[in-house]
Amino acid sequence: MRHLDDLDLTGRRVLLRADLNVPLEHPPGGPARVADDMRIRAALPTIEELRGKGASIVLVSHLGRPRDREPELSMRPVVERLRELVDAPVTCADAVVGPSVQALAEGLRPGEILVLENVRYEHGELANDPAFASSLAALADVYVDDAFGSAHRAHASTEGVAHLLPSAAGRLLQREVEVLTALQSDPPRPLVAVLGGAKVKDKIELVGRFLESADAVLIGGAMSFPFLAALGHATGASLCAADDIPRARAALERATGEQRRLRLPEDLVVARKPEDFAVARGPDADAETRADAEPRAAAEIRTLSGVEVPDGWMGLDIGPHTAKRYAREIEAAATVFWNGPMGAFEHEPFAAGTRAVAHALARNGGTTVVGGGETVEALRSFGLQDQVSHISTGGGATLELLSGRKLPGVEALD
Repeated sequence: MRHLDDLDLTGRRVLLRADLNVPLEHPPGGPARVADDMRIRAALPTIEELRGKGASIVLVSHLGRPRDREPELSMRPVVERLRELVDAPVTCADAVVGPSVQALAEGLRPGEILVLENVRYEHGELANDPAFASSLAALADVYVDDAFGSAHRAHASTEGVAHLLPSAAGRLLQREVEVLTALQSDPPRPLVAVLGGAKVKDKIELVGRFLESADAVLIGGAMSFPFLAALGHATGASLCAADDIPRARAALERATGEQRRLRLPEDLVVARKPEDFAVARGPDADAETRADAEPRAAAEIRTLSGVEVPDGWMGLDIGPHTAKRYAREIEAAATVFWNGPMGAFEHEPFAAGTRAVAHALARNGGTTVVGGGETVEALRSFGLQDQVSHISTGGGATLELLSGRKLPGVEALD
């Protein structure tokens, strides 16, 4: 993979693909504003290095999932925040491509930044349309991809344009690939993978890969229930998709002989009124949705000494014995990868397991890597985001790279 050091950037105009897909908030009567600028800040090292080398920047990113040109998904709030973070002129284009955008790009002076409108306003983006990719390429002399969070998509701005200009990875993309690849190649041992969240199908390949490479795989969150069901345990009203059970059973069978590496909860925290805790999860759940998911009644809560969940009860956290056991393994590891919370950490009665994992990770003196929106959210809610080695910005790209899949946005830079 080519890096910035492989490009002559002096006085050049750079098309920089960044991942500025940040959450926005829309206060009543006021303009939209950035709710969390972590991804904007993550792009700053590459932006400043390009400017330091005398380059001008045409910055392109997507925001949300527009179906047309919804004004609420305009890049303007992102531009306003970027202006506050960089000491440089930042202009916001009113389109992605076209004569007016071309003129703005050609008028850039060294160190100046032009931010294009939401690239997904153009239908050619998702289709990786060659004509649209050519229009993007016409805006610059070289192409730099720093959008690791979109590297698993073969879109015009992440893959198509890379074949039309001298291209390289930005510092964020470079670091993401190097750190995550090292987890699977030759990590310091013991290597422990902590996998939680809701859907087995999204992570079943990752489970298989870590069963081959890790010294221990710790399973928690709703993801544990298909595994427990596959072993014959009752799961009550816990989140447990029927089609996930065969996947979990296949993983258990695949682990025959290595099953000692796979750790499952031995006790659970459960609630009697599961409908009160059917939390909207994931990075697309906005604050209003999460607020609506707050407990509406004083539900009965019980800590089980085992994992047999009674009918009408929902498992919402790993139990204290499991939390301590997982924490000991994490603290003793030389390398840890964590993706997915251990329970519904948004609600305090079910935050203990995730908190125990987060604090164990912070106490670990080795290499600690965290990936996934919910996991990062949990880490930040405990104030521990600065006490890990690396927080991945990738989401799906992180999972796919660690699962052994090729990322189109990375392959195009080879």
